[in-house]
Amino acid sequence: MGFALRWLIAFVLLTATFNPTPWNYIQWARQSYQDQLPLVVLAGLILLVVYVVYLRATLRSIGGFGMTMVLAITAAGLWVLHDYGLLTLRDTSQLIWLALVALSLVLGIGLSWSHLRRRLSGQSDIDDVGD
Repeated sequence: MGFALRWLIAFVLLTATFNPTPWNYIQWARQSYQDQLPLVVLAGLILLVVYVVYLRATLRSIGGFGMTMVLAITAAGLWVLHDYGLLTLRDTSQLIWLALVALSLVLGIGLSWSHLRRRLSGQSDIDDVGD
C-alpha cells in the first residue's frame, strides 16, 4: 500500500466525517439521531476507531512536532500559491476543503513515514521487528 492510498483513505475518513456538502457524518447524525440513534452511534464508533488507528500511527511515527511541521509546510505552500495569485482564499467552502487536504496529508505522511524511513535508511523501527 503506497502513500497515495494511505493519503486517500485519510482524505475519505476526514471528508466522511465533515465537509462543506450535506453528505457527511456530522450533518447526517444531527438530522438522524432521534430516529436512528443506534446506527448513528455505530457509525460514530467505527469512525472513531479508524481515527485512533491513524492518529496513533501518526503520533508514533512523526510525533506532534512532525505533525506541526507537515502542517506548517502545507500552509507555507498554500501561502506561496496565494501570493502568486494562483489561489484565492475568499470562499469558506474552499478553505474547508484545503484544511481537509492539509489534515489528510498529515495523516497520510504519518502513516507512511516508517515505511519511507526504512526504505531510505535500511533501518527498521523498534515496532517493525515483527514485519
